[in-house]
Amino acid sequence: MKKAVMYGAGNIGRGFIGALFSRSGYHVTFIDVATPVVEALNREHCYPVRIIDGESRVDLEIAPVAAIHGQDSEAVAQAIAEADILATAVGVNVLKLIVPNLIAGIRRRLATSAKPLNIIICENLLDADRYLAGLIEAGLNAEEQQAFRSQIGLVEASIGRMVPVQTPDMQDGNPLRVCVEPYSFLPVDRAAFKGEIPVIENLVPYEPFGFYIKRKLFVHNMGHALCAYLGGLNGLELISDAIDNADILVMAENAMLESAQALASAYHVPVTDLLQHIQDLLHRFTNRALRDTCARVGADPRRKLAPADRLVGAARLCRQQGVPPVFIAVGIACAIDLYLIENHQIRDITQAEQVLREISEIDPDEQVGQLVLAFYEEIVSGSSLADLRRLAGRLRAAGLHNMII
Repeated sequence: MKKAVMYGAGNIGRGFIGALFSRSGYHVTFIDVATPVVEALNREHCYPVRIIDGESRVDLEIAPVAAIHGQDSEAVAQAIAEADILATAVGVNVLKLIVPNLIAGIRRRLATSAKPLNIIICENLLDADRYLAGLIEAGLNAEEQQAFRSQIGLVEASIGRMVPVQTPDMQDGNPLRVCVEPYSFLPVDRAAFKGEIPVIENLVPYEPFGFYIKRKLFVHNMGHALCAYLGGLNGLELISDAIDNADILVMAENAMLESAQALASAYHVPVTDLLQHIQDLLHRFTNRALRDTCARVGADPRRKLAPADRLVGAARLCRQQGVPPVFIAVGIACAIDLYLIENHQIRDITQAEQVLREISEIDPDEQVGQLVLAFYEEIVSGSSLADLRRLAGRLRAAGLHNMII
């Protein structure tokens, strides 16, 4: 049986990528540092995935599986050396921590085999392949680097399946159970594979892949985050509650449309396909059975305010393509407010300007900065969601070139 290594046995690792590997005929070995999960996978050699959509429930058994503790470097290296395919789903902030084990496994593989190994990188990070390549190559000698570049494919992926934090109710008596939404396609960078592209259920090789990565980050992730921040601002717990609010729905949809227009222009793709994608996402956000929370989706606002991340990155792409990022600016303002609250800082324009400069690398005097600060003033003054929506509508109608703030 073919061997797959899934680095990360969390919600995406078990609930999405590992399940696709298993259903494609691979024996899946998970690597994780969560001892209870590792022990349970080795005891049961299987785990359940539950697909939930409204009142519908479909249960799948994923088997055969095994697990290795991430601190068992020898076993991890050997598993990587023997793998037919490998994927990571550990989170952007953890990715650098698994590099020593990746290097050990790759070095062992290069010394014993000329067979290519493709590593599917399932992290929400632009240019994740370049980032990971730099970390790995820093630990290899010149000869190993040459072999690495010819034999190891670092394949970016776009993770569209929404998998929330698993509650005890979702686990339904089995801590290994993962509840997921029905969507299960995995777009990947066709050009990055070494050797033949493996046959994996719902794998969608695409080129140029920059479009898919930015579509995920600047439409899906940006819209999701905007729902979370606006929902949190209004005291709503769940994403499904947020999107059911008419004002939030209008602002989220318009922000996603801004990104769609910019993407269509930048990549010369039909905007109609993107519009259909947005409607599908908005419907998926309403899946109350997922119990996905605004707190989870909006977590770590500092990272989400980074220059290339979902909010500011989307706004920058819009400005490059001549699209006013008015509704996206609402999300940036909300994220700034949450960041200041979480860091116990004063909620005022001076602090917001500092966040724009130091975290988002936006000049407060440029048009995007002015937009964000206009919305931020509304937020800290206690304006309602309807007030924010109306202001965004007025600014959109006026056009940025006529904007006076």
